[in-house]
Amino acid sequence: MRATGAFALLDSLKRHGVKHIFGYPGGAILPIYDEIYRAESRGDIQHILVRHEQGAAHAADGYARATGKVGVCFATSGPGATNLVTGIATAHMDSIPLVVITGQVPLPAIGSDAFQETDIFGITLPIVKHSYVVRNPRDMARTIAEAFHIASTGRPGPVLVDVPKDIGLEEFDYEPVEAGQVNLPGYRPTVRGNGRQIANALKLIQESERPLLYVGGGAIASNAHTELAAIAERFNIPVTTTLMGKGAFDERHSLSLGMLGMHGTAYANFSVTECDLLIAVGARFDDRVTGKLDEFASRAKVIHIDIDPAEVGKNRAPEVPIVGSVKPVLEELLRLAQDLDPAQKPDTQEWHTRIERWKKDYPLVVPHPEDKLSPQEVILSLTEQAPDAYFTTDVGQHQMWAAQFLKNGPRQWISSAGLGTMGFGMPAAMGVKVALPDRQVICVSGDASFQMNLQELGTLAQYDINVKIVVINNFWQGMVRQWQEAFYGERYSHSDMTKGVPHFIKLAEAFGIKGMVLSERANLQDAIAEMLAHDGPVLLDAHVTRDENCYPMVAPGKSNAQMLGLPDRTLERAAELVYCSNCGAKNTLHNQFCPECGTKL
Repeated sequence: MRATGAFALLDSLKRHGVKHIFGYPGGAILPIYDEIYRAESRGDIQHILVRHEQGAAHAADGYARATGKVGVCFATSGPGATNLVTGIATAHMDSIPLVVITGQVPLPAIGSDAFQETDIFGITLPIVKHSYVVRNPRDMARTIAEAFHIASTGRPGPVLVDVPKDIGLEEFDYEPVEAGQVNLPGYRPTVRGNGRQIANALKLIQESERPLLYVGGGAIASNAHTELAAIAERFNIPVTTTLMGKGAFDERHSLSLGMLGMHGTAYANFSVTECDLLIAVGARFDDRVTGKLDEFASRAKVIHIDIDPAEVGKNRAPEVPIVGSVKPVLEELLRLAQDLDPAQKPDTQEWHTRIERWKKDYPLVVPHPEDKLSPQEVILSLTEQAPDAYFTTDVGQHQMWAAQFLKNGPRQWISSAGLGTMGFGMPAAMGVKVALPDRQVICVSGDASFQMNLQELGTLAQYDINVKIVVINNFWQGMVRQWQEAFYGERYSHSDMTKGVPHFIKLAEAFGIKGMVLSERANLQDAIAEMLAHDGPVLLDAHVTRDENCYPMVAPGKSNAQMLGLPDRTLERAAELVYCSNCGAKNTLHNQFCPECGTKL
């Protein structure tokens, strides 16, 4: 059939199961938007008009994180395309599958500094998994099919497709390419791990007295939560997760230690310091997790499972490297374990007793100040009244409190981890709610983060996207203030947001959205209940204590065992037992050398 490049693009998206596109039109992409008009009139697709292209990328990102499907966003050339860059980088750092479509000036004008011309292909090379410039409309269907395949397989990530304006307009004899009809000889991600290495991993697990599962976003990406739970329960192994791994393991389970790292639980951080076997599952040994790298799990042997061979051994050399997708690797591990005698497993009771003691000694603290609400109280009320909600966050103190106190299922925790992008939360929540209209979606934001993309209230209003936004408002850039207090002599350089902060209730009402304010503990439960019951988007401005810090905290350059914000007496109790890596003798962290053999601890 005769068709334009724009039709081929929209038809290819439909064939790949795309129901929603987030975007903003402009000159170079108008031929494609003209085709969107026709596609929407046929009921093939829905386009969500954002108020800023960065919002489009974050919305597509949230859509992908919540569903596991590829998110799609559109922008025009020049500033439209460059406004996507932060969102593309956010997805790239967290391995989120996106297909990003940008308009471009006509082919003959490329390189002439034409109006709104930028080399978005070149600009985004470091932050995409792959990218294309479509120079012939006959390549459109194949390009889109390849883009979806690359974005969603192996280690997921964003793929850019740049479409010159004349390519969208040109007619040709169109031959569609269905999903799955892709042949890329040079692209063969390793899915199933090496059987011998998996057997070696099982041997180490069988020998371990103090094992620990350290789980990252790879377990979420491969939908391995069932297998992960089976491994943890089969071998009675405690589980700690990264910020990206939240939800991969039931955080209400007795084996759960919550999140580890800079603002992780004390018991998770002490466990990783004291374990003798660290099983890294789809995690990349990020600096916010490891603290001082050479002291991270320094007494442990390491099993590292990851689909990206570049990550295995990048920061920590494992004794057993396994390249493969988390789900099939864990499936094979479970299959091999069927033949084992559980009685042959070393006694781990002492290990679990110590962990339970740490949990008792260092619980996460919820302050109850007399004059104001604490942020932790607000977040606890959210998780109590909306236990099955999908939560998005922005970045800062509120993000860490949310990570500590919210209990999430798989794909129900959606947060910018690697790039730490302020302004991510609300547009990501839009994407989640568009993808899952029957699920409850709540954005936990901060007053500084929220102002980064507050214009997306207009998108919520236009499409009546029923997202609840809770602004944890301390009138600061909270995490910046905490660092300035702790490490910069309390010199609060440009972190106070008191002057110029908008009246959030009036702001919401200006967009036609319900606004609420919460400032007293007596009103906390009722305010949350009213917000959740309202049929439509709500912005709740929660005024909390200004000077609350997020603890525990591992200072830069310190080991995970050296946390700020813990009472001195519990620090000493936490350090009662460590094991010499040479002779295995019990020592304390206060010793520099083992008294039994003299080895430096």
